[in-house]
Amino acid sequence: MTGTRTMTTLLSGLGVGESPRWHDGRLWFANWGAQEIVAADLAGRAEVIAKGPKLAGYSLGWLPDGRLVVTGESGLLCAGADGTLTPYADLSALGEGWNEIVVDGRGNIYVNRVGFRFGEEDFKPGTIALVNPDGTARQVAADIAFPNGMVVTPDGSTLVVAESFAGRLTAFDIADDGSLSGRRVWAEVGGDGLCLDAEGAIWCADMTDGGAVCRRVRDGGEVLEQFELDAPCFACMLGGDDGRTLFLMLADWQGVEGMDTLFSSRTGRVVTTRVSVPHAGRP
Repeated sequence: MTGTRTMTTLLSGLGVGESPRWHDGRLWFANWGAQEIVAADLAGRAEVIAKGPKLAGYSLGWLPDGRLVVTGESGLLCAGADGTLTPYADLSALGEGWNEIVVDGRGNIYVNRVGFRFGEEDFKPGTIALVNPDGTARQVAADIAFPNGMVVTPDGSTLVVAESFAGRLTAFDIADDGSLSGRRVWAEVGGDGLCLDAEGAIWCADMTDGGAVCRRVRDGGEVLEQFELDAPCFACMLGGDDGRTLFLMLADWQGVEGMDTLFSSRTGRVVTTRVSVPHAGRP
């Protein structure tokens, strides 16, 4: 089903909102460009929780004990009650430029890196690393064509990652020790900023020749719903009190040549729409 939807603006004036997460009754996200970690309620009242560790390219997750984990340049950081970020896991031996994370129900953290400096270097495939609850880390997947958003299914058996430069969603089986295997195409659709719903479908954002869209797709690639957006969407997340509010992080992306003004122009917005199937899985 393709069409348009009624949208409500929750927040505006952001740099680029990324890594949206519904946690503890609020929408948390990274405000790239402003270098902020923000939490906002459904009335649009926003609070800066902590300073972001870098200008852009950081993501949020929570450990089972409630601690907030954030990606830094060479590893993972943990946020204290006062917002201070301290080292949690050193990933420098596995590379730099870590970005998206997802934490499973056992406290395993999957974190990816694109593999090259976007806008500065030629393309190189990226990787996914696993950080165990004891802080040890190892690489668990490679040759990912610009890894982006990731989700873990409610039963903890499957990880799906967006390969943005390949225009597909890729799935892995998760072993008891957190290792990834059984790589396969989950859907031949482009997407980023993934979130799962209770019917096992994934919401993802994409840019097409006709503009920007958000789509709901099931395993195998069937597009169940798709609607147009008035600006590119960097990520989406289901949340709200009943899990049926879809939060969309929009900003006026003008391509690599416009990156210098992307953050300073403050076109970032959070808009919402209502859906029928609630959130499931992680994040």
